[in-house]
Amino acid sequence: MLARAPLLVVFLLLCINAAVEQVSADLRVGFYQSTCPQAETIVRQLVQKRFNTDKSVTAALLRMHFHDCFIKGCDASILIDSTAQKQSEKAAGPNQTVRDFDLIDQIKTALEAACPSRVSCADVIALATRDAVALSGGPTYPLPTGRLDGLTSNVNDVNLPGPTMPVSSAFAQFFRPKGFTLNEMVTLLGAHTVGVAHCAFFQGTGKPDPTMDPALAGTLRRTCSASNNPTAFLDQNTSFVVDTSFYRELTVKRGVMQIDQELATDPSTSAMVAGFARSESSFRQSFAAAMVKMGSLVGQGGEVRKSCRVFNPKSPVSGGARPPVATTPRRPPVVQPAPRPVVRPRTPVPSTRRPVVSPRPSTVKPRPPVSRPRSPVVSRAPPPKSGGKKNVPKTNVKNASKAKGNQRKKPGKGN
Repeated sequence: MLARAPLLVVFLLLCINAAVEQVSADLRVGFYQSTCPQAETIVRQLVQKRFNTDKSVTAALLRMHFHDCFIKGCDASILIDSTAQKQSEKAAGPNQTVRDFDLIDQIKTALEAACPSRVSCADVIALATRDAVALSGGPTYPLPTGRLDGLTSNVNDVNLPGPTMPVSSAFAQFFRPKGFTLNEMVTLLGAHTVGVAHCAFFQGTGKPDPTMDPALAGTLRRTCSASNNPTAFLDQNTSFVVDTSFYRELTVKRGVMQIDQELATDPSTSAMVAGFARSESSFRQSFAAAMVKMGSLVGQGGEVRKSCRVFNPKSPVSGGARPPVATTPRRPPVVQPAPRPVVRPRTPVPSTRRPVVSPRPSTVKPRPPVSRPRSPVVSRAPPPKSGGKKNVPKTNVKNASKAKGNQRKKPGKGN
């Protein structure tokens, strides 16, 4: 049995990693390693401190986590306080018995002192629940983080499976739409191994279930005779330990709530209950994977609240809308080049000049020049002026012959 332990650990990690890859591509283990490396240590220490004085904190956190994730994803919308103008999810009937909100406040205060505006309230709930499960003897599992806190919390959005709902209806209306299998539903309801329920949730008509174990029926009758709506453990055997005792109790008709007991009698789930009752390791593996999958139900966008009970102040720049908090470094803004000035074409002015026509290249070969006899150029001396003779240079016959053949000087005037 001891030799198989390492193999079981490896198989558990593979199951968890597979669940993370299939359900959430945005979350990752160690999300705060660089931005707030002490975040998970702070959460663990404060949960340990509360657990040392109140072991029922595990049941309280499991219920808070489930009631938060199954509405609009794990966005800490269950933590918002109601106002005079609007009731939040916290005011809904199923959430009025959710407790230990003060523990979340303590953790958030310590995180804000260490890493302001870094760790979301939604991650605080998920991490605190994971650590409380481990303290109660349950499995320890790597939990992806990086959730954002939701921007809305409305009492009318709360719709959760009731304690008297048939198994088939609970699966069809709540678990299957969230992407869970029937086996995962049976696994998550196994969190009742450390849970309690108020008598008002299972008393019904006040008459005991005729199929219930008589000893348990007598115990519940005495417990619920008080007038202050007391609570009863859902696992009468090991009430503060995350183990398979809950499933073993169901197999002997000791389920307190109707939906729990029907898990052992419904044909679609009875074999699963029997399997978990026999195998502790099977339950631990399935429970760890199902908790990771449930914690990966996230919404679109959000913020990191400064206080878990109220939304962040509205931003005047965005017109009152709360800006979403980016979980990855922002890219530098792209600077668009300045637009070029538009130059309008001028209206062409008609020109008075004639267009210059370039001669087309001729394909006809030029003819050879025809030599013609040139006429001799006769230079006539100008008439002498009175007052003496003036030397007149003689005409150079050679230079005159270079003139064009068709060029002739006009004859001078006669003497």
